[in-house]
Amino acid sequence: MSAGQTNIHGTAITVDGTGLLFLGPSGSGKSALAFDCLAEARLSNLSHALIADDRVLISLEQGRVFASAPETIRGLIELRYSGIVSVDHVANAELHYAVLPVQSDEAQRLPPDDEHFDLLDGVRLPVVRVPSWSRFPLSLIFARLRHLNDKR
Repeated sequence: MSAGQTNIHGTAITVDGTGLLFLGPSGSGKSALAFDCLAEARLSNLSHALIADDRVLISLEQGRVFASAPETIRGLIELRYSGIVSVDHVANAELHYAVLPVQSDEAQRLPPDDEHFDLLDGVRLPVVRVPSWSRFPLSLIFARLRHLNDKR
């Protein structure tokens, strides 16, 4: 890890130029949702790549948030109960949104439109919540992003 980077627990991907950071406790479905989004992007012929899984190196450059992976795990994603697999990846990419997997027992069905995640001191990312059991998580994420952008 170089100076100016913060190591956080999460999974980061980029799809069609949009950087998504999946956050949550261990076992919450971050990697599985990210992998499903990558698979859905591939089927939709959208550009897509893994940035990092499990450990994400966060850096700030001119007020923008960037993510990369530690060298030892670059291009690898853990699929719980299936093992570790290699996927298309990029060395680094800008992050735009935090994605929070939601479990079926969570009560809040309609989260606020202005929800943010405090990533680092003074650095916030808009939040998109996605059910961990979603069959088309990328479509759901992009639909939610269109809604949030229309409200701006």
